[in-house]
Amino acid sequence: MSEEQRVLRVGVLGAGQISQAAHFEACRKAKNAELYAICDVAKDLLERMSAVHAPRKAFADYEAMLADPDVDAVIIAVADQFHVPMALRAIEAGKHVLVEKPMGVTVEESEGLCGAARASGLVVQVGTEKRFDEGIAFASEFIREEMGEMIALKAWYGDSTHRYTITDALQPVIEASEEARRPEEDPKADLRRYYILGHASHLLDTARFLGGKIEAIRTRLVEKFGAYCWFSEVGFVDGSVGHLDLTIKVRMDWHEGFQVYGEHGSVIGRTYNPWYYKSSDVECFSEKDASYRRLLGADSHFFRRQVEGFAETILDGLPMRGANAEDGLAAVRGMVAMVRSAQTGEAVRLSDVEGGV
Repeated sequence: MSEEQRVLRVGVLGAGQISQAAHFEACRKAKNAELYAICDVAKDLLERMSAVHAPRKAFADYEAMLADPDVDAVIIAVADQFHVPMALRAIEAGKHVLVEKPMGVTVEESEGLCGAARASGLVVQVGTEKRFDEGIAFASEFIREEMGEMIALKAWYGDSTHRYTITDALQPVIEASEEARRPEEDPKADLRRYYILGHASHLLDTARFLGGKIEAIRTRLVEKFGAYCWFSEVGFVDGSVGHLDLTIKVRMDWHEGFQVYGEHGSVIGRTYNPWYYKSSDVECFSEKDASYRRLLGADSHFFRRQVEGFAETILDGLPMRGANAEDGLAAVRGMVAMVRSAQTGEAVRLSDVEGGV
């Protein structure tokens, strides 16, 4: 990559819902990246998305996009089961990778991707975009620099019965295609697994981002009236304790947030449905001057900020602000630990888990 090139040329694999709702626009709006290419096997969908978003190139074949020397990086936005295989192919082709969450669906494949990322020297970032929520980033900075030792963290994530009514009003009309490539099994056939992969990945990454590495999890699962609630007791590596609440679906508005208690202060935050593009409301209390600090968080297009952070790491060598492959692996381990613990009733160490969700 030449010194003169200051814009990251991104190829997006997958023209489905998450790309249409987030990644295409994010690449187009990013100050240091461009939507260079779109790739999808569904030619009708590829044609429609190319007409709307006007990438320089459109590919119906992934290998052809990877072979293009002008593609610097790929965003992998296909079904969860395809994340690791597609990421490995991109790494083999020498491309940087932003892979949607969850990074993988098994511990073993995620370990393989981590190893490939380390060996390649390429940037591999996981798409847990909440790290680019200005409010959450503000909380993380306060915790690291001013709060001192943490004693406890509580975090909750409640997907709402009204979520699809809300997102339908906010998102663009999502185009579908009968030619789209789908997993052999319907991901929604097992709702427990579907909810863990789609939602616990966010909750666990936020807990890790704010509280540090997680050592063990004890989870209880309760199912009633078509709702699922995973209550998890968490032990952090530093000896702190935590409680994670994942409830699908709450009979109320979207319900997500966190509280962190520390030596020199505390943090409380409320996080909104991501499609509002509204920064979390966060208050950081400092014992030093007995005052609260609150960030406006006006720059709240998390997906654009995610692409810009990805590009900064690649183009400018800046530290990664997003989740790296090790963070992605930790989230997969955490999800598997939650599932195993809910089955056995015992605490599960993340380092001991194997298999998939």
